[in-house]
Amino acid sequence: GKKLGYTFNHGNLHNVSLGQGQEVVAEQALDVAAKEGHWVILQNIHLVAKWLSSLEKRLEQLSQGSHRDFRVFLSAEPAPCPESHIIPQGILENCIKITSEAPTGMHANLHKALDNFSQDTLEMCSQEKEFRSILFALCYFHAVVAERRKFGPQGWNRPYPFSTGDLTISVNVLYNYLQASSKVPYDDLRYLVGEIMYGGHITDDWDRRLCRTYLEEFIKPEMLEGELCLAPGFPLPGNMDYNGYHQYIDDALPPESPYLYGLHPNAEIGFLTQRSERLLRTVLELQPRDSSTGQGAVGTQEEMVQALLEEMLEKLTDEFNMAELLARVEERTPYAVVALQECERMNALTAELRRSLAELELGLKGELTMTSEMETLQSCLFLGTVPESWLRRSYPSTASLASWFADLLARISELEAWTRDFSLPSTLWLGGFFNPQSILTAVMQSTARKNRWPLDRMALQCDVTKKSREDFASAPREGAYVHGLFMEGARWDAQAGTITEARLKELTPAMPVVFIRAVPDDKQDTRGLYPCPLYKTRQRGPTYVWTFNLKTKENPSKWVLAGVALLLQI
Repeated sequence: GKKLGYTFNHGNLHNVSLGQGQEVVAEQALDVAAKEGHWVILQNIHLVAKWLSSLEKRLEQLSQGSHRDFRVFLSAEPAPCPESHIIPQGILENCIKITSEAPTGMHANLHKALDNFSQDTLEMCSQEKEFRSILFALCYFHAVVAERRKFGPQGWNRPYPFSTGDLTISVNVLYNYLQASSKVPYDDLRYLVGEIMYGGHITDDWDRRLCRTYLEEFIKPEMLEGELCLAPGFPLPGNMDYNGYHQYIDDALPPESPYLYGLHPNAEIGFLTQRSERLLRTVLELQPRDSSTGQGAVGTQEEMVQALLEEMLEKLTDEFNMAELLARVEERTPYAVVALQECERMNALTAELRRSLAELELGLKGELTMTSEMETLQSCLFLGTVPESWLRRSYPSTASLASWFADLLARISELEAWTRDFSLPSTLWLGGFFNPQSILTAVMQSTARKNRWPLDRMALQCDVTKKSREDFASAPREGAYVHGLFMEGARWDAQAGTITEARLKELTPAMPVVFIRAVPDDKQDTRGLYPCPLYKTRQRGPTYVWTFNLKTKENPSKWVLAGVALLLQI
């Protein structure tokens, strides 16, 4: 634009950053530019989804009879999933599309972060040594948080749009603080960068803790004494010039591995496995859906679906008789209330399964007209995925249809055993609940009623036993034994009774039985403990259940950076 004479100073380049109330400004700019032959840049069009259809019509009108030099440039963030594709097809078809992808790998990301600055930047601060050291640490921090996204939920619970703007503003803040103070205000810098500049993007509390922990490891007084390693085998460089830093990255940065991010090598195995599964799932969905099948096939799609459908209907048990169960309950203890709630939820799910499967069976026999809902169900059964209508009444799960249905039957038999006499099972399968929080809250309620303690001043204490499920014959007098937990990012050392490094290729080792009991808040000992989040699935994020404090001999920050969490399903 500058070469062709299109600049803001000449008044022939209009830049509109879209957001609340900017649509009118954008429309005026388009009208003026179409008449005069100006250029218009509309930024962040993904923020004004409702206005995009109007924009499409306006661009269509302006394509006829406008000035020959008139140009429109649109920018948007990529959609995280197919459901978020909001840009109208008409706009996409008429545009020349350019995508800007971030570099991959720590080496390229660190070079790119440093490219935002120059030798002049390094020399502009009066406290040159401190400024250079912290600037390089911030570049490494930026590269880590940007590239950590590739590890999926074990990297960040949710993906965040960290940009070079966050880095350059953080360096400006660093410059202003160092110019104004003779001492380095480490706490202030960590707070501003971690809670405001980068933290402003972060919406998940556990991700905020991760961001804060990185800064506590990278920006601290030891960095000026030459004792700080940004990653194993990569010490913070001393005082160098701009080209020297680039050369140092080439010479000293270890090869790409999860260790550079504080993660275990298993994180890469898990991320590559999930990516392969997604790719194969997509390939499977692209296969032709016609009824005829090739050589060696088991039968037509209808025959396969019919066989699966009959098998599922046969295995599905009757719904729980709620009136009978209520009559059987002698005392409505917190545990009995949880059991009844779980039975109600299970009834809603199994009723939907039975209804939709019976409907599809009639459709396949030709006794009912096939609806789009029935076709979707047929397609899901054929591809081995759980239908959306079932998931809405279900619990979060990433399993295939066969595993999901087997898991459902196991949950039903667990509930049947519990509701025979409503006495608490010897060990609870925490992953078998629709709402695991309810049973953990019931543990606190029972103890609170028994000891007459206020419920809002209680916490759960988690003691990991050395035993497995089979070793317990009865429930404890207070609290509950819980089984079916898995650890991701590390493993539990039963002999030492602490968290320890994971073994290679053991992605989610099982935990021994855990004893959960309620204690008053002020009686909790938090020394030598890692607050470990518990999630329902490996998707983490919105499937958060509770926080269990687990014993550790290492600094808890190690497990924070490694993304260590407990899971109910794998």
